[in-house]
Amino acid sequence: MILRIHHLFSFQILAQTEFRCTPKALPPRPPCLPATITVTILLQAVDLLDNYLTSDDQLTISSKFLPGSTIGKHLRHARDHFVLLMESVSAPPPHILSYDKRCRNTPMEGSRAAARAALVEAIEQLEECVPRTRMDAPLTLHAVTPDLQEFQTTFGRELWFAGLHCVHHWSMVRVIAGELNIRLTEDFGFAPSTLVYQDRQAPLGKAKI
Repeated sequence: MILRIHHLFSFQILAQTEFRCTPKALPPRPPCLPATITVTILLQAVDLLDNYLTSDDQLTISSKFLPGSTIGKHLRHARDHFVLLMESVSAPPPHILSYDKRCRNTPMEGSRAAARAALVEAIEQLEECVPRTRMDAPLTLHAVTPDLQEFQTTFGRELWFAGLHCVHHWSMVRVIAGELNIRLTEDFGFAPSTLVYQDRQAPLGKAKI
């Protein structure tokens, strides 16, 4: 599997892409936009592991500014949301989703190799699951607040949430990396809307708005 981050797409071109992932029975179609975006965001973390972190210890060093936070914990937490979503829609209906059912203290929190393998596995799940799942597929979301809450949602909405949630955690990874004197790419950890506001290049290209 070739891993690379696509910086040359423009949002203007992507805007012309069919948003709904249609069934396999239909003729070939352009890549699904939500899948492209979410994979690109996760590939940023793979790039972090491949080209910026130089030791496993850097995954476990606690932040001075974000007490209790480590790069490894943020990578695991953000990745888990995608995996839980994919597992939910891959199970027989009715599809129940809970982001609270996460495993903590996993190997990927302290090992670059384990983190890379876990991220690549999540990317492969996305590439397999997203194109064959309707964006409007219904899901029931369970959330502990601390009382159990139940909401009706859709696969597309949760996929976008998982992507933006991931960017939020990449921003904290960026803070911790700065504490370790690691200089990341300018777009790492910034929401696309922020980059557009600052007239900068977003991970999928500069928006034409």
